[in-house]
Formats: sequence, C-alpha cells, structure tokens
Amino acid sequence: MGFDTYESALEYLFGATDYEKMQRVRYNADTFSLERMRRLSAVFGSPERRLAGIHVAGTKGKGSTSAVLHALALGCGLRAGLYTSPHLVDLRERIVVGREMIAPEALRALVERAQPDVERFRAAGDAPTFFEIFTALAFRHFADEAVDLAVVEVGLGGRLDATNILEPLASVITAVSLDHTHQLGGRLEQIAAEKAGIIKPGVALVCQPQPHEVLAVIERAAREAAAPLVLVGREVTYTWSPATPQVGIRLAVRTPHAEYDDLFLPLMGEHQAVNAATAIAAAERAGPLAERLTPERVRRALAQVRWPGRMELLAGRPDMLLDGAHNRASLERLLEGLAQHFPGRRLVFVFASAADKDVDGMLAALAESQRAGSAPVLFTKTNNPRASDPGTLAARFASHGGRGAETAPDTISALAAARRRAPPDGLVVVCGSLYLVGEVKAHLAGPNGTGAE
Repeated sequence: MGFDTYESALEYLFGATDYEKMQRVRYNADTFSLERMRRLSAVFGSPERRLAGIHVAGTKGKGSTSAVLHALALGCGLRAGLYTSPHLVDLRERIVVGREMIAPEALRALVERAQPDVERFRAAGDAPTFFEIFTALAFRHFADEAVDLAVVEVGLGGRLDATNILEPLASVITAVSLDHTHQLGGRLEQIAAEKAGIIKPGVALVCQPQPHEVLAVIERAAREAAAPLVLVGREVTYTWSPATPQVGIRLAVRTPHAEYDDLFLPLMGEHQAVNAATAIAAAERAGPLAERLTPERVRRALAQVRWPGRMELLAGRPDMLLDGAHNRASLERLLEGLAQHFPGRRLVFVFASAADKDVDGMLAALAESQRAGSAPVLFTKTNNPRASDPGTLAARFASHGGRGAETAPDTISALAAARRRAPPDGLVVVCGSLYLVGEVKAHLAGPNGTGAE
C-alpha cells in the first residue's frame, strides 16, 4: 500500500497514537521507548548517527533558542536543519532545511517508505507513536539533505523523548517550569530530572538560569556524566534593552571565548536575550559552527531570526500580538514583555487553554496584572479536543480576582470581539495556547484574512 497524495500520507501519520497529547498516559519506558525509536530509525539506516547536532530541551524558550541557533548556523554559511514542535499552521514547519520547509512530495515519499515497517511494528504489538515516526522521518530528511548541522528540539521531557537517540555536539536546557505535569511529575525536581536526561557523557551542556532546586538536579546530572556545564548568568552574561523604533531588543553577550556587542534581535522580552545568549554559548561548542563563529556573523545572523507566535507583532488598527504562552511562567514573561515594549498601550486579551495545562496559574497571573490597570479578557476555545470551556475559564478568572471577562464560542468570533473592544491605537494580545495562535494565523492567512484589519 502506497500513498498517491500528500494528503493521504498525512492521514496515515495522524492515525498513529499521539501519546504526547494524552493527559493521563504514563511517562515511562513502556510507553515512550528509546529502544523502539532506535529500531524504527534503523529502518532508515540510523541517520542520527551521521548528524552533527545540537539538542535543546526545556519547558520554555527551547523553540526560540533553537531558532536562534539555526539562524546562527545559516549566518555562518552552514547547510542547517531545524526540527521543532508543535507547528502553528502547517505540519511541515517542523522540518526545515536552510529556510525551506520539507516539500510535500519529500514528506509523502518518506511516509510511504516507512509504512511497511511501521505496520510490522504494529503487528508485533509495539506500535510507534506519531512523534517517533515523525522524528525518524526528520532525521532521515536531514541525512538525505546532507546538512552540516541539525538543531533538534525535544518534544516532551527529554529522557525518553524520541529525539534523545541523537548524540549531539552540544546540549542545551532552557528555562524549566511546571508543564506537562501529568506526564513529567508535579514537582520541579521531577521535571528537571526528565530534562537532564538529554545530558550525554562528555558533551558540553549550556543551561539557562534555573530555580535552585532545578539547578541542583542539573548540576548533579552533569557531574555524573562528566559533561562540562556552562551556565548563563555565570560563565555567560548579557545586557539588553528594548529596541526603538524597531520591534525587538538590543543586547550584548559575553562568553569565556568572545564578546558580542551591538546585537539586534527581532524578538521581544528579556527572556529572548537569555535565549540568544544561550544559543551563542551553545554555538561556540558545536564543531562546524564554532569554527566559523565571529562577532560580525553573529550580529548579522541574529538580525535575521524569525520565530512566529512568540510575541509576534502584526501591524493594524488595532495592532495584534500573538504569543504561545501556555503555562504560568511563560505568561509572566509575556506580561513583563508587554510592560517593557508597550508601556501605556490599552490592551485587550484573547485567551484559550487546554484543560491539562496550568490554567489556574495563568489565570492568576492575568488577574494579578490587572491590578496595575484593567484590561478586558475574552475567553474562547480552540478546536483542540482538550480545550477548556470559555465559561469555565471566565469563572475561574473571576475567582482569582479578574475583571472584565467576556466569552466567545470560537477563535474567530473572539478575535472580532477583541478588535471591536480595542481602540485603534490599542493592542489585541492573543495568548494561552499555541493552538489558539495557530488558528488565528490560519484565519489571517485565509482568503478573507488580511492580518491588518
């Protein structure tokens, strides 16, 4: 059985079990199997063994850090691959070589090649998950395209994540906070232990500033693996400020190897300065990239970074800002960024969340931000089957002291209502869910969506 069309190949892919999206699944080696992943990858000739890579884990910031690393590699003249998840609009966003998403025909052919072996696994009662299959396809695509460097973002956790079969040149752990608690555990130490599972013997680890209990776990794991630890805020430092009139930040980064001054990054918030410093430190430890890295190339590369859905500003009347913040820590970074980059702007929030996220943590942060000035919040729901009910969100928001809540049955009606509520010089802030951001972007890119109404 083959696939005549790209769409039929996608249908087959999406028919695989997606444990990563299931609320109560056990996160253990019975379900998330690195041994199964290695056997699946072997179908394609174990391409991960031929990849020079950087492996990026963390709760928040891992996607942005990966995007900066990818831009650095491109800016240094390397043929670079980028593997991230989830996507916002198009599944192909997850597999990029150079600046191009994987072509539909290339993905169709890879799925067709994998299908007989996937079915053999299923018949033996050891069915690969969607993410395992897709990761194997990504690694094979990178090998086929002969990339010089692959930047690979962890999907869930780290220790048992399908990407963890990679033997990287450098590892990265970005900010760790509470998320996926049903799978990874309800305490920061438990989550940190899962993230630290990507640390490889002798492979340098670049780590962002962490809560004390998280850093203790990571430091212990690095010692046990004899992995050199580079800590942002200690060995690597930065200074930053909001850029004006451009949308982004100005920063300077100091590492034990070099000084990088007068940098511009077209992403917003101090957390993006941390991500950029992290990426530079990791790049300095990644073979082919380290050899080509210079302050001038870093300067040019950072100015080219694009990472949609993370404090992404869309001009209009009113302007709109899209951010995929979906736990309390990331929502707090968003609120800080709004205060830093848009002081005095009248805000209207559009918020949706999956029920298995830290909904109360996010709602409490939103409610607390209103103490400095009331901003209306429109609660809605996405097409995600795990989406929280808007009325329930509004009631829980009120229980935290929130004011000005309204509800809308779907993303499009919420967006229209928010635009009516915001003054022409105001700002509509879409947050709480990457699914929500993806639906908004898909709407704005559609036949009737201009993005600047």
